[in-house]
Amino acid sequence: MCLLQLRMSKEMEELSPLGDSGHGGGSEEETEEDDEPKICQVCGDKSTGYHFNAMTCEGCKGFFRRAMKRPAQLCCPFQNACVITKTNRRQCQSCRLQKCLSIGMKREMIMSDEAVEKRRMQIRRKRMQEEPATLSPQQETVIQELLSAHHKTFDMTCANFIQFRPLDRDQKSLSEYGQEPDIGRLMHKPQHEDAMQRTISCFSLPSPSSSLQSPENKERKRLKSAIFTTLPHFADLTTHMIKNIINFSKTLTMFRALIIEDQIALLKGATFEIILIHFNMFFNEVTGIWECGPLQYCLDDAMRAGFQRHLLDPMMNFHYSLRKLHLSEEEYVLMQAISLFSPDRPGVTHHNVIDNNQEIVALTLKTYIEAKRTEPEKHLLYPKIMACLTEMRSMNEEYTKQVLKIQDIQPDVSPLLLEIISKDG
Repeated sequence: MCLLQLRMSKEMEELSPLGDSGHGGGSEEETEEDDEPKICQVCGDKSTGYHFNAMTCEGCKGFFRRAMKRPAQLCCPFQNACVITKTNRRQCQSCRLQKCLSIGMKREMIMSDEAVEKRRMQIRRKRMQEEPATLSPQQETVIQELLSAHHKTFDMTCANFIQFRPLDRDQKSLSEYGQEPDIGRLMHKPQHEDAMQRTISCFSLPSPSSSLQSPENKERKRLKSAIFTTLPHFADLTTHMIKNIINFSKTLTMFRALIIEDQIALLKGATFEIILIHFNMFFNEVTGIWECGPLQYCLDDAMRAGFQRHLLDPMMNFHYSLRKLHLSEEEYVLMQAISLFSPDRPGVTHHNVIDNNQEIVALTLKTYIEAKRTEPEKHLLYPKIMACLTEMRSMNEEYTKQVLKIQDIQPDVSPLLLEIISKDG
């Protein structure tokens, strides 16, 4: 049994059909000045206003629109003199249409399907503007469950981080060597001595000046030791974060309801992305430093662990982009849940169930933003969050490649992480 398995013991408003009246619409019940109800001039039923230039009911309005769009010719089975009433109006379409035309209904006033849809959208937007968005009881429950799971499984003080193997920064930074930290090149090719005179990056301690005169083999040895100095710490850190994410997921009702195979598939796909979201909560967009309680991390620390610019550059751009949105804790946990319930992860079998879960969470996030945010451009926040989720997906595959490459050279990667990124079930 795999390590991971052991570790795991449209809410959409419904709009009623809108017709095109050709007269700006009518009220539910138009009345004369003496309060007597108006009647349909075609069949005598209760009128709902002027439609296509005549006073008609909803039934005759819809009939006229359909008849005008229908290519077939209508024929009366009798003598083209049928009396159209509320009860028999369905019996002869030909005479009913002639009655519509005789009272002045005009074909040219019928709106196209595109115009009708546009009008519906306008009415929907107007309603949304007039009626303030509110979270439903179900959405409130979703948010509270996510917050509770987050608080139970993730310590924002990062007090446990000091229990990991030390974060060794005694060696010179890889960025001092004037190149991207390509592991294969650093492990097998000597470096130019003049590149070692670059300034020391954040948290790096200066090395003896005598190293500038070291023989080529000594330089290569220093490079090898510099690559993985922070790897043991990051291995412990990653294991800790994965355990938190597993426990977070197991706390959620929607997640527990899934079969174990789908649970594992979702965790394999989302773990890296949720770790990024977690660390974004600690990211200082001014300094570019992750301020994790007693410890602080910079990009150079990830380079020392063996990660390369192909991953680190887009990762930094992601952290800056997401942090500048200044998300609330509720928005962060909803973003985590959207990532977790992704129905297109490899190995997922019950796509529809997971897709429904993701839709519930996504609509909850959208409604939360509309209900709780007050800034004028709040409508842009939801698409920006979704763009960040897409950006994380693009980094996921590169992360897996680099972890496997690091493991091939320096086998100190967390077994639980290797289980997460493995393609096997």
